[in-house]
Amino acid sequence: MARLVAFYKTPKDKAAFDAYYTATHAPLARKIPGLRGYTVSDGPVTAVAGAQDVYKVAVLEFDSLAALQAGLATPDGQAAAGDIPNFASGGVDLVVFDSKPA
Repeated sequence: MARLVAFYKTPKDKAAFDAYYTATHAPLARKIPGLRGYTVSDGPVTAVAGAQDVYKVAVLEFDSLAALQAGLATPDGQAAAGDIPNFASGGVDLVVFDSKPA
């Protein structure tokens, strides 16, 4: 299973971020071909080591890194990626990785 994890930093306007994310961005992301799972954090995001500047975390799951990359290369994947600057006023860190059972 491959994952793309988005760590959205605290936006300038939390209410506007939440409204846009729910109504516009999430529906775009759900259209990415090959997407097998999509979850977002619910409530405050905290770190074990203390305060940090992450407002929301989204995890997108794909069968493989190849499937993830292929999905992002499609028009739907490009639309979702291109939409990020429209609402992520605090910035975002995106990480991609393959996983296996520990």
